[in-house]
Amino acid sequence: MKNKNSGSDKTIKKLLGLLRGDVWKIILALVFSGAAIMLSLYVNVMIGNAVDCMLGKDNVDMDGVRQCCYVIAGCVAVSAVLNYFVKLMLDRVAFKTVKSLRNSLFAKLQKVPVSYIDRNRPGDMIARLINDIDQVSDGLILSFAQLFSGVVTIAGTLIFMFILDYKITLIVLFASPITLLVANFIARSIHKYFTRQAEINGDLSAVADEAIAGITVLKSFSFEEVYRQKLAEKGEKLRKASNKAVFFSSTVYPTTRLINGIIYASVGVAGAVTVIKNGNLPGGLTIGLLSSFLAYASKFTMPFNEISGVLAEFQGALAGAGRVFEVIDEKDEEELPGSDDNYVSNGNVRIENVSFSYLPEVPLIRDFSLDVKEGMRVAIVGPTGCGKTTFINLLMRFYDVNDGHIYMDGNDNKTVTRASLRKNFGMVLQETWLRSGTVRDNIAIGKPDASDEEIIAAAKLAHADSFIRKLEHGYDTVVSDDLAKLSYGQKQLICIARLMLAKPPMLILDEATSSIDTRTEIKVQLGFKKLMKGRTSFIVAHRLSTIKNCDIIVVMKDGRIIEQGTHDELLSHEGFYKELYYSQSN
Repeated sequence: MKNKNSGSDKTIKKLLGLLRGDVWKIILALVFSGAAIMLSLYVNVMIGNAVDCMLGKDNVDMDGVRQCCYVIAGCVAVSAVLNYFVKLMLDRVAFKTVKSLRNSLFAKLQKVPVSYIDRNRPGDMIARLINDIDQVSDGLILSFAQLFSGVVTIAGTLIFMFILDYKITLIVLFASPITLLVANFIARSIHKYFTRQAEINGDLSAVADEAIAGITVLKSFSFEEVYRQKLAEKGEKLRKASNKAVFFSSTVYPTTRLINGIIYASVGVAGAVTVIKNGNLPGGLTIGLLSSFLAYASKFTMPFNEISGVLAEFQGALAGAGRVFEVIDEKDEEELPGSDDNYVSNGNVRIENVSFSYLPEVPLIRDFSLDVKEGMRVAIVGPTGCGKTTFINLLMRFYDVNDGHIYMDGNDNKTVTRASLRKNFGMVLQETWLRSGTVRDNIAIGKPDASDEEIIAAAKLAHADSFIRKLEHGYDTVVSDDLAKLSYGQKQLICIARLMLAKPPMLILDEATSSIDTRTEIKVQLGFKKLMKGRTSFIVAHRLSTIKNCDIIVVMKDGRIIEQGTHDELLSHEGFYKELYYSQSN
């Protein structure tokens, strides 16, 4: 329990840190809120005075009643204006804070190591980015105004009640802490339920995201029922967690109302007895003042109910905020001090005794060594799971090697910033990715300042121009990776055009033509041949017919290089490559 409270305290401190720039708005809102509350409380005094001006037949002071009405109207009007400005300022603070928090979380997701993204499901990250942050806005910042107004109302009513009759006020004062103690006990108890609710909600989002993203595969294998069942199980867990959270949070209001009802009845009886005894004495409690006192007693207990509700909502929001800061507190990808941020490669790559594994207990790449000179075309082949794509990940520093070194032009690649290193590579992967935007925008990712002529020339080189022009709006057709307007092969051609436009110093082609028909592939390979001239290129391929002309073919198996040489050299040996090649030919 102590650790949980410590975590909550840290979360609150971080949220307060986000509000630091808007302190003056919050202070002004609190001043306005306090003034509005005091004016609304003063209304009860004037109502009591008005009642005392109308105590019997032919005993009505109309001037006094009229004057009380004017004061009441003025107080209500000013209070309404003040409350408007309070809401306006706090809403702006809330929206600004949510924007800042969401931007910080999104920026962090772009800075954390790729390994962190691989370990966490996209749906859960989206739930933190959207649902949890919205909960922070609703449950922490906006309810803060209710909390403050409740505290000011309690303090204000105490002052007015002490002025009217301090003896009866003591009854209220000594009985009310019971309400707070009960509310606080329940609120502390339900924090774990709201935390659990937020966690399951993230799991539910992850399952839904996974199912929707792979809906075609699910339907093709008639696997829908499995995911319906999976979603139903998560939904049932969420229902149970939500029921517990709501049940325990719902006990706050009726419990505090019961206690407050007892306090109100006690005040009414004590006040009536006091009026009967001292009502006619100078300065005694009158019927009008008793009505004011009862109104204050009611107002005094109401904030306890509001605060109780706020505390329950606060716990849910705190759980959401904790999940958001859990990501924000993750370490960024670290760079060595003094790393080169303006590195431009000549294309020389030397790999010495590299070993790497995603999990310590599952070795993958072991004692990997390779020397690549500027302008060489290097093909990497081997069975599935041998470490081909992992090698590309190490080359791009999506992951760092466990042992050994990768040298770029004689410099350890760890002495170059990742951003600077990656600018020297152009990649086309088997998995396509298109951003939401036009076809032109997607090609121009490789060179944002490219002219239309350059974009069209790149598309022609990738043999994508012909189908692009047949689209509804040509190069201005809006597409995204999750829309079905384009075939997978067409998407891949756009990704290739992106590379043709960028013309980076080094190329990485990881099954770059896997989704393209054979006729188009032959044409695209001619475009690649022109692009690769003078550029160091790494080509991962399963179809060995596409890599015959490479300067060196590296054959991998079980994370090691077992053969290397040209196509003809490898075929002249009775080795694994020859076996692979002829197995594809038959």
